[in-house]
Amino acid sequence: MRFFRTLLSLAVLMATSALAKEINIGLILPMSGTLAGYGQVAYEGAELANALQPKLKNGDSVKLILVDTKGDKVESANAATRLITSDKVVGIIGEMISTNTAQIISIADKKQIPVIAPAATNDKLTENRVFANRVCFSDSFQGTVVANYAAKDLGLKTAVIVTDQAQVYSLGLSKAFTQAFVKNGGKVLKEIRISSGDKDFKAVVAQVKALNPDFVFLPLYHTEASMMTRQAKQIDLNKPFFSGDGVANQTFIDLGGEAVEGYMFTDFFDHSAPPTNKSKDFIAAYEKKTGKKEVNSFVTLGADAYNVMVDAMNRCANPEDSVCINTEIRKTSNYEGVSGFISIDDKGNATRSAVIKEIKGGKAVYKSTVNP
Repeated sequence: MRFFRTLLSLAVLMATSALAKEINIGLILPMSGTLAGYGQVAYEGAELANALQPKLKNGDSVKLILVDTKGDKVESANAATRLITSDKVVGIIGEMISTNTAQIISIADKKQIPVIAPAATNDKLTENRVFANRVCFSDSFQGTVVANYAAKDLGLKTAVIVTDQAQVYSLGLSKAFTQAFVKNGGKVLKEIRISSGDKDFKAVVAQVKALNPDFVFLPLYHTEASMMTRQAKQIDLNKPFFSGDGVANQTFIDLGGEAVEGYMFTDFFDHSAPPTNKSKDFIAAYEKKTGKKEVNSFVTLGADAYNVMVDAMNRCANPEDSVCINTEIRKTSNYEGVSGFISIDDKGNATRSAVIKEIKGGKAVYKSTVNP
């Protein structure tokens, strides 16, 4: 009798395996070019999350298909078209910046394929888009966090803002910061505009020094922010510098060197203050794989974009039903992620905490957690 039961169990197992499918999720990330420092670490997180949870609860396996955007918005759009039409993905993770993510969303929305952005923070990104979602906070939230912390915690009264007019990320963050800082009684002495790709900031930092603000707010990405900070130090502009998550990577520290010592910025996660049990488990798995405990926040956001997508797929009767997946993503409530607890509303926007860090001794050091 035991023999027949064993045979029956084997038959059921074989039948289940035969029915199990491989389901594709697309990743559209800048793996080369100036934004590679963001895309490579986000992919590292999604890849590890996939290794830790490679199958759905019904036995189907999840395959990641990566396309490099080279940091270009046209490449981002082309990648979305290819993944949807040729690779038949049920969902897309990407891109890292808002400008490129908007290109992906415009195509995916028409095809009813859900997108989860790991780190695209522009407030308008999800407006009037049914299939646009994110696991990061928005610019209005982090801009307010910077303004409140500078005014209330540090007692700073005046600021100069340097905005990248070519990036919606920078424009949105600058606007949100200004509104909150003024509301707190602060004064923006001047907003100076630059463009991505600029390298000579001597005139900019000289102007900032002449204005003599209490601090300088740079809602920029790491390339321009690091160059500007180095050039500021060359003329002994020794004011506090503050940025958003655009400098939240090791590349910024490597590029800035001693010039970025004391630099403060907002981030999503800090390995020294893991917010959930899932964070602790992920850090342990990351250390086992890489030998490093210091998990970058974009690694955790890449992991959570994957985890939230899979969680939604598991709540659908048919995990290949992209419309159902998107509906379930927008029902995400107090999800225990790697980067923290995440809720996503019916517009695709995430509610989550932020952390503030300061660069000390060539490392980003945790200072505070700010809850929504």
